[in-house]
Amino acid sequence: MKPTTAVITLLLLLGLGYWSFEGSMPSAPPDADIAETAFSTDRAMKHVTEISKAPHAVGFPAHSTVRTYIMKSLKNLGLRPELQSAYISGDKGTVTRATNILARIPGTGSGKALLLLTHYDSQPHSSHGASDAGSGVATILEGLRAYKASGKQPLNDIIVLFTDAEELGLNGAELFVNRHAWANEVGLALNFEARGSGGPSYMLIETNRGNQKMIEGFKKAHPEYPVANSLAYSIYKMLPNDTDLTVFREDGDIEGFNFAFIDDHFDYHTAMDIQPRLDRETLAHQGSYLMPLLTYFSDADLGDMKSLNEEVYFNVPLFGLISYPFEWIWPMMAVAFLLFLFVLAYGIKHKRLGLKGIGKGLLPLLLTLGINGGIGYIFWPTLKGIYPQYSDMLHGFTYNGYYYIAALATLALTVCFWVYSHFLKTPLRELLAGPILFWLLLCGLLSQYLPGAAFFIIPVYGVLLAWMMLTAQDQPNPFLLVLLCVPALWIFTPLVKMFPVGLGLKMLIGSSLLTTLIFFLLLPVFGGYAKKRSFALAGLIIFLGLFLGAHLKSGFSPDRPRPTSLMYVKNLDSNTALWATYEKSPSSWTRAYLGEEPTAPNPEDVQTLSSKYSTGFTFTHSAPLKSIPAPQIEIHTDTLIAGNRQVSLTLTPGRDVNRLEVFTNKTPIVHAAINGAALPPYYLDNRKGSRLFTHYISNNDPTQIFLVFPEGEPLELTLYEASNSLMYDPDFSIPPRPSDQIPMPFVLNDAIVLIKKLSFE
Repeated sequence: MKPTTAVITLLLLLGLGYWSFEGSMPSAPPDADIAETAFSTDRAMKHVTEISKAPHAVGFPAHSTVRTYIMKSLKNLGLRPELQSAYISGDKGTVTRATNILARIPGTGSGKALLLLTHYDSQPHSSHGASDAGSGVATILEGLRAYKASGKQPLNDIIVLFTDAEELGLNGAELFVNRHAWANEVGLALNFEARGSGGPSYMLIETNRGNQKMIEGFKKAHPEYPVANSLAYSIYKMLPNDTDLTVFREDGDIEGFNFAFIDDHFDYHTAMDIQPRLDRETLAHQGSYLMPLLTYFSDADLGDMKSLNEEVYFNVPLFGLISYPFEWIWPMMAVAFLLFLFVLAYGIKHKRLGLKGIGKGLLPLLLTLGINGGIGYIFWPTLKGIYPQYSDMLHGFTYNGYYYIAALATLALTVCFWVYSHFLKTPLRELLAGPILFWLLLCGLLSQYLPGAAFFIIPVYGVLLAWMMLTAQDQPNPFLLVLLCVPALWIFTPLVKMFPVGLGLKMLIGSSLLTTLIFFLLLPVFGGYAKKRSFALAGLIIFLGLFLGAHLKSGFSPDRPRPTSLMYVKNLDSNTALWATYEKSPSSWTRAYLGEEPTAPNPEDVQTLSSKYSTGFTFTHSAPLKSIPAPQIEIHTDTLIAGNRQVSLTLTPGRDVNRLEVFTNKTPIVHAAINGAALPPYYLDNRKGSRLFTHYISNNDPTQIFLVFPEGEPLELTLYEASNSLMYDPDFSIPPRPSDQIPMPFVLNDAIVLIKKLSFE
């Protein structure tokens, strides 16, 4: 291939790859003056601004403020909102008083209702909840306003539900699904969520059966920018999911669509989840889903959404969502294998392919996979060794994470070009046979064990046709070869970014290997480049530039703040106190309390408190004793009935507190109820560790505990009572964090903790 043609084709491939990202979302220019019947990002953003003024987790002062704002907004739409409030236990032993907000738009028919769903609480204790899930609240409020402005009367009732305590344990969803009469009327739910503050919103399905009718309905609604694929759906079904919609599926057998964005994952559940960090395009994308789906499903037969049939689906620019039945998977595999054998036989017969050359072509295949797989495997551990502060970003995605994804993908391409530059004498048509066979075998395995990924075969058809052209012609049209590479770019390129963003930089190995596999599919074009080493050198320079850029952004600043943690832990029984932190690389602010040589915690001194990643303390240091009011403990009953011992007691806070966590010894708990909310039997029978429950407290309510355990077995309760008040308690005078630091998310933080043991011999 001529140098000029090589450059043009490379630019075309880069442009097509870029389009796979840019074409997935709507633009979001200022639209405050848009028609009243249209979704306005500006108007939605005003809701986000109001909702995210302060952290509003359950029990926090702003929690009721946000609830009042939502109620007022619904009334302004002409709706009659109501509250559902009660103590409820989640599946994971979290107990709280959840207060759901509900409203209803009556339909003209008598069929199943459409549910619009999101949660309004933020993550304790520092997240402002702009994206998670202020964006969901804003999307629904603005979408309802535009829908009602149209004057349309729906056929189906439309139920609006803003759940509470989603961040604690899906408690609000449990309360609605299991205790509200409206739950039995829901035929389909649309849930709006977030795990970051930007990027495209991904559609994920929740269903106990097949997805066929849901996909058919989704396509008929015709959202303009669908981002979804059945690979994510298949993986999602295998994981322990934790969205409100999971409760609807498991407890109510209600189908639903999740819409969630994950980019800028470093903002997730942090003090940086604020309105200015929420991308306008992302909020517009949520609106672009809601409006057509609301219009379509408010008139569709929602009693006919269940199906036993599954469909493979994926999105590409221009064509939107493409789907086909699972029954097509193996016929498509068979046709691809037959086409491979046909080209192979044709090439051998016409002496265009030789077994020796094909065998030689396996070597670069194995080398590139081995080298790039090895680099990807050690890349993240190596980074954490160079930059130990990365370990304190618990979600595993750093502020410069996009640089690392781009750098590793570039390095993988560099390795591929460098390896294949050593095989210039082997005809390209022979070099292609091995990668194509590898892809066919991979697709066969995926079709068998992960059928949602069966659409991976689509780009393989492109490379098969390109191989046919290269085998039959000496100089095929390079631009036609580029065209045959388009499916590979549009389908796979977004996945290179998606996995490490959503699952953390530990998944960089996936990006490295996937980039290598994409290179194989682009080999009909790349293989024709005569100066592969020049491209490898250019790739190496770009890699070094990206890595340097990542290094320059590896530090912290007010825009990229460092997560830090500090807790004061007092044991009331031993009358001792500790400073404690979760930081693996303590900051100077934290070291002011831990000292320059902090010690590892004694496991007997403190339990690992509940958190998203089961994070334990890393360092402790002795602390001065402070006079902190202890909880009042009152034992009401202690009786023996039918071979079991029943104990009831009340813990009343002696100060303003936010949560109470209770641990037990190994004595089995037959039954437990907290403020009247029974812990699920399955949870009690399958507890991991010694934690019994966590009560997230509102209004300083007392904790009433009722326990049943076997007679004759001693029970020991260890109480951890916590307030998120360390930073403003006058007895401590803790200075504010520097501007380049924020409270570490996902863990109990900035807290004053009291420990007390109770024994029932």
